[in-house]
Amino acid sequence: MPSPVSAGVRRALPIVLGYVPVGFAFGVLAVKSQIPPALAVAMSVLLFAGSGQFVLAGLWGAGVGALSVIVAVFVVNLRHLLMSAALAEYLAPLKRWQRFLFGCELTDETFGVHIGAFQKGWQLAASTLYACNVTAHASWVGGTALGVFCGELVTDVRPLGLDYALTAMFLALLVPQCASRLHVAVALLAGVLSLGFKLAGMGQWNVVLATVLAACAGVWLLRRQRGGRRGEAEA
Repeated sequence: MPSPVSAGVRRALPIVLGYVPVGFAFGVLAVKSQIPPALAVAMSVLLFAGSGQFVLAGLWGAGVGALSVIVAVFVVNLRHLLMSAALAEYLAPLKRWQRFLFGCELTDETFGVHIGAFQKGWQLAASTLYACNVTAHASWVGGTALGVFCGELVTDVRPLGLDYALTAMFLALLVPQCASRLHVAVALLAGVLSLGFKLAGMGQWNVVLATVLAACAGVWLLRRQRGGRRGEAEA
């Protein structure tokens, strides 16, 4: 039987396959945006915000002020409130400081693998959670360092397909979680709403608003289904 640490590392392997190329793309972008190499790597170590780092690099390169950068990254990362709330029930047995350390390395991808494992009935093990998070974080930092080092050699990451790596990773994490028609319906609704809000001119809030509305619709449909089953049982 694998140890909790090795189980966490294996849980992170799909994330590693996506984080290395995406971290590489961020490293290249950081160099092109005149961010000092050491600072770019430090951002991946301390900030570890994924899309937030890309936003930061783009705004840095455009010469935007510090306050605007902070607000933009904060808005982009607001989705972490929803992910934290979804995991709170499963992480309740952990001590407060353990939950704090876990939250410091929570990303969309680690959320996806953890919530999927909990929904399948996996037992809560802090060492497994931390091993997964640290492995994913290390791959992101490694990809960033490689991108910073090779930044002067790569003029555009799009021909390499690296700009699609993050999207592909999200899809790979989403599909296994769609275990029922309701899950599929909520995922499709969130995608349609997000796209609609984006086309309507909404900024980074489109993802947060679409997620909240789709989740609310999913809860309403779930309660309606349960109410219908209760009525059939009573009849």
